Amino acid sequence: MNIPFSPPDIGEEEIKEVIDTLKSGWITTGPKTKLFEQKIAQYCHTNRAVCLNSATACMETTLRILGVGPGAEVITTAYTYTATASVVCHVGAKLVLVDTAPDSFQMDYEQLEKAVTERTKVIIPVELGGVVCDYDRLFQIVESKRDLFKPKGELQKKIGRVILMADGAHAFGAKWKGRMCGEIADFTCFSFHAVKNLTTAEGGAVTWKDISGVDNEELYKQYMLMSLHGQSKDALAKTKLGAWEYDIVAPYYKCNMTDIMASIGLIQLKRYPDILRRRRELIEGYDKAFSDLPVERLVHFTEDGASSGHLYLVRLIGKSREFTNQVITAMAEEGVAVNVHYKPLPLLTAYKNMGFDIKDYPNAYHMFENEITLPLHTCLTDEQAAYVINTFKKVWTDLC
Repeated sequence: MNIPFSPPDIGEEEIKEVIDTLKSGWITTGPKTKLFEQKIAQYCHTNRAVCLNSATACMETTLRILGVGPGAEVITTAYTYTATASVVCHVGAKLVLVDTAPDSFQMDYEQLEKAVTERTKVIIPVELGGVVCDYDRLFQIVESKRDLFKPKGELQKKIGRVILMADGAHAFGAKWKGRMCGEIADFTCFSFHAVKNLTTAEGGAVTWKDISGVDNEELYKQYMLMSLHGQSKDALAKTKLGAWEYDIVAPYYKCNMTDIMASIGLIQLKRYPDILRRRRELIEGYDKAFSDLPVERLVHFTEDGASSGHLYLVRLIGKSREFTNQVITAMAEEGVAVNVHYKPLPLLTAYKNMGFDIKDYPNAYHMFENEITLPLHTCLTDEQAAYVINTFKKVWTDLC
């Protein structure tokens, strides 16, 4: 067999919807993007949602709207993809990295609490693999540091404490203590990239909780300005009779979603309950099959919540990175594509050049040194899933 790691699950319905969009004559940001935003907000139980061209754009735009820039500090985990951290650099703020807790993929909350200073404006928790972080603890931390917080700008003043902006790139559809990812953190940014559970090819969305004293419609308009050159009217509004005239309120950015992308997302969202159900079936099958091996698996389902089931992370306990790489190569030779999530940021050249040293993040390195990620996607048949299981067990036996 030849089993890819994470192909997009695109069917005839998505193709028909894209064709309908192409024939409509409206292919950039228009009615389908607006409808997709409405449906995402409904799904996440929020008042509004904004769709942009990536989760990265969602995070950077949110930081800019929050007034985060030079002189500010933003804290996130050392165990994440570069996009979580690069957006902090883009806005000119200082990046602060926190190690993971021992034997955990999540931030060490005690270290996080100590890292908060009077310059801290935002914390970015990462919902790795689709598992929602401990927001009871996170909100306790930001509330306990309220006296330290020095707001810059009206929005920060109205929030009145360090803001939690979740990197929910993996976690669309995840739940925690009865709430949807998207309505838990102050702001949540999702990815709809080709490898994600729900895809629009490229794309992302941001949702937010209601903020006392803040008009959601005005906040939505700020996102629209930031994502469309600071233009006071979008293309859809300008099509109204006699409504050509517009203004540029500031020299902003260009990162809007198109109706072609949204048309894929509308069908994916319609299918999403079945997508989540299938991912859970695959995870439970893997968990049962690997229960007798000396490996640790990312826990997706607990009494507190249900993951979106985006990634199946496995740690080969007691093994080195070199051994784990041999497993990856051996599985590839058998036709099974395997990945790694992630190299901690301090191992990467860009972050080394900023002065980060992996020696300061021993727990993150410990998680990385024997981690592999197995294929988990809704194009996997039962037969293919069984092949992944048997191949992993065979490779493990052969190499050990």
